[in-house]
Amino acid sequence: MTTVTLKGNPCTLSGTEIKTGDVAPQVTLVNSKGLADKVVGGASDNTQLIVVVPSLDTEVCAAETRRFNQEAAKIADVEVIVVSMDLPFAATRFCTTEGIDNLTVVSDFVSKGFANAYGVLLADGPLAGLTCRAVFVVNKDGRVAYKEIVPEITDEPNYEAALKGAKDASSQGASCCGTCQ
Repeated sequence: MTTVTLKGNPCTLSGTEIKTGDVAPQVTLVNSKGLADKVVGGASDNTQLIVVVPSLDTEVCAAETRRFNQEAAKIADVEVIVVSMDLPFAATRFCTTEGIDNLTVVSDFVSKGFANAYGVLLADGPLAGLTCRAVFVVNKDGRVAYKEIVPEITDEPNYEAALKGAKDASSQGASCCGTCQ
């Protein structure tokens, strides 16, 4: 099992660990806009930049979501999706307050299906039941082209590497998983 830390204290991740090149599992989550189903992962018309945060109610998660919202508008053919365990109502409030409109915010609160399928569910520690901080890029064929599990939950991800991974996967079309570069 993979571990991350929260303020230096180890936390175990549970679920199925996926690697670059693997087929990204398709999971249905709740879209914060209208409470509609939103399928994340799998093959798609666009490259998916999936940003995983523990909760939008934290300073680091809010800053990360704002940053990806700004950067999302600059990348053609990339859909940015933020996944958290927040209730859709809280996510909608956050997006409205913060002017988040270039990405989709979804919730995994119902079944934790995404967290388990992508191996990002915190199994222990004070945030048990939430997700760790992670970023996945899924190309149009539905393969993971980039993956970052942030080692320290209170740290922000490597934005430049994630954005480059999304741009590369988008520009290479549907046939590259990102490992051949």
